[in-house]
Amino acid sequence: MTEPLMTEPLMTERRQIRVEGIVQGVGFRPFVHRLALELALAGQVANDSRGVLIDVQGAPEAIEALLRDLHDRPPRMAVVERIETTSLPCHEASGFTIAATDRAARPDTSISPDVATCEDCLAELADPADRRYRYPFVNCTNCGPRFTIVTGVPYDRPYTTMAGFAMCEDCRREYDDPADRRFHAQPVCCPACGPRLVLEPAPPEGGDVFGATAELLRAGKIVAVKGLGGYHLAAMAADETAVATLRARKHREDKPFAVMCADLAGAERLARIDDIAAAALIAPQRPIVLVPRRGGAALASQLAPGTRDVGLMLPYTPLHHLLLAAVGEPVVLTSGNVCDEPIAFRDDDARIRLAGIADAFLHHDRPIRTRTDDSVLRVSRGAAVPIRRSRGYAPAPVRLPVAARRTVLGCGAELKNTFALGRGDRAFVSHHIGDLENAETLESFTDGVAHLERLFGIRPEVLAHDLHPEYLSTKWALDQDGVDLEAVQHHHAHIASCLADNGQTAPVIGVAYDGLGYGSDATLWGGEIMRADLNGFTRLAHLRVVALPGGRAIREPWRMAVSWLDDAYDGEPPAGLAVLDRNPGWADVAALARSALAPRTSSIGRLFDAVAALCGLRDAVTYEGQAAIALEQAADPSETGCYPMPFDGESLDGRVLIRAVVDDLRRDVAVPAIAGRFHESVAVATAAICATLRDASATVALSGGVFQNELLVSRLAARLEADGFRVLTHRQVPCNDGGISLGQVAVAAARAAD
Repeated sequence: MTEPLMTEPLMTERRQIRVEGIVQGVGFRPFVHRLALELALAGQVANDSRGVLIDVQGAPEAIEALLRDLHDRPPRMAVVERIETTSLPCHEASGFTIAATDRAARPDTSISPDVATCEDCLAELADPADRRYRYPFVNCTNCGPRFTIVTGVPYDRPYTTMAGFAMCEDCRREYDDPADRRFHAQPVCCPACGPRLVLEPAPPEGGDVFGATAELLRAGKIVAVKGLGGYHLAAMAADETAVATLRARKHREDKPFAVMCADLAGAERLARIDDIAAAALIAPQRPIVLVPRRGGAALASQLAPGTRDVGLMLPYTPLHHLLLAAVGEPVVLTSGNVCDEPIAFRDDDARIRLAGIADAFLHHDRPIRTRTDDSVLRVSRGAAVPIRRSRGYAPAPVRLPVAARRTVLGCGAELKNTFALGRGDRAFVSHHIGDLENAETLESFTDGVAHLERLFGIRPEVLAHDLHPEYLSTKWALDQDGVDLEAVQHHHAHIASCLADNGQTAPVIGVAYDGLGYGSDATLWGGEIMRADLNGFTRLAHLRVVALPGGRAIREPWRMAVSWLDDAYDGEPPAGLAVLDRNPGWADVAALARSALAPRTSSIGRLFDAVAALCGLRDAVTYEGQAAIALEQAADPSETGCYPMPFDGESLDGRVLIRAVVDDLRRDVAVPAIAGRFHESVAVATAAICATLRDASATVALSGGVFQNELLVSRLAARLEADGFRVLTHRQVPCNDGGISLGQVAVAAARAAD
């Protein structure tokens, strides 16, 4: 803590200090106020459209001490991006005040993401003597809802969904007291004046809402629970019947459900959690973290079928803490929607859309402005990396390595869509929108774009979009008037996203492996090795091109197995292969693959599908990437055998690998060994190509959804690093299509700078 200055200063200076970043709604002004009083400084602090503006006068050493503390020990949830100082002429001044907010200028500040309940609020929640005892919406300047309730900037109560709740005298006193933890805590509330919780159907008169909800869950019922960013569907995590019922009603056949545990100790009883995963679980963002499930864990068998991992999270609102305490066991907490629809977040809509799923509703009357799904992380290469970046992280900005001279909107991809707004050296990456495959999700996209444009005062001058003419995000961009368009190839956007994620501009060897993306030659790419920087790329190598036999091949991996077999064996695959026996229509699919009707693809994701089907793991999938996940889960991690994948200077020949896999299958080699050898083969072949293409930078960037595969990325990165390469992987945004929008913005900014 800075020591107060007790002596009268011999010299006086006056400076204006501007602080930018996430500095509103995080207790920054009272923090500055306390520091200024300790340091005997005069002046004022205010929020404005760009962040926090401080006018301070006093001893030069006191001002320097203030600047050090602003930089070195800001409030818990603040992110200080920039501090600028300007000298001003001294004037008569005494005392230090918190001034009214300037609302006149264009907003140019960051909005805080939602923050998990802090320890001080949890102590109040558990204290019978406190007026907020067991109040499910307790919060302060250090925690609580932010992005999901903000309707405008600067971040003040009238510009949040709390505007309709009049503060009682006690809350007003806290709100107006600069010494109080709740000074200008915009969601401040209490049982007398705040939001109220309702259970439908209502418990008996005088009954405890949480006790009644717990009884419903223990009885095998499904309860829709309104959270920070939308509704969840809750069920007992160990109840086989309840989990099966939830799957059937939600039409979610296989995709894993997330589980909420009361605390870290409870999570450790279900999964093996290392220090990195533990730190992610208890972080203020409170993401879902994918961790290896313990054998014999008290979880329903259908909770996460086909995977050894389980997605765990800890409570992040007082409501969750009270509910988990009442239930006494872990609960499934999955998105409140029917499969492929956006999460429900408006009360009336939730009652309609979730009526056929939920047996009861636990909701409240605080409106949600922006639906925001839970974020998902996994541990990779010594860090917790995002699979889905949303609640707790969005819309915190990512620094652009080349500043955008013109405002730009990156429209994102079709699957796992996010969008990003770029201005100056910051890109504000949106919350997870989802797959743009229906009108509801497209509406969520357009509403989100309009909302963030208002919040940040950004009117895009450039729309950066994917090349694919059928992506809804591309069609939307092409329909807009009065803006310039910047087309960015899908896999270049992946590599540019990885560069921006790491603050890099220099050319790299980019390895972009994913499912499908529209290539600059109008074919479907997905196994690309390129020399790339932010401005452009040169395609250097790719997986051998094969047929994609119909759109159903994405959902039916056996079709890709047929396509690869047909190519590998010149139309005469060996007899007796199980995948062909299971799918008697394979000859027609092979004929389609040989016809001009089938588009061609270099996708490594589809090669994963083919091998998974050959191994009998998945002939059909119910969610994107399921076959590849099954192949990774089946792999023996100790297997070091390798199949050949020759490189002819242009393409990586998967036919040789397919024939080797078939030979192993016919020799009854165990599937875990085959899956392990396949992963090793892709890593070895890719590293060898990078070595062949090595340039002066000796840096390789890995991006694309295939690199969610921890077995592959760890093996490939280890080989590259052993060969002297520097390896860039994602840390702030997902390697999958959720990171595409950042790459689009980074490319558009770099091209405009040339």
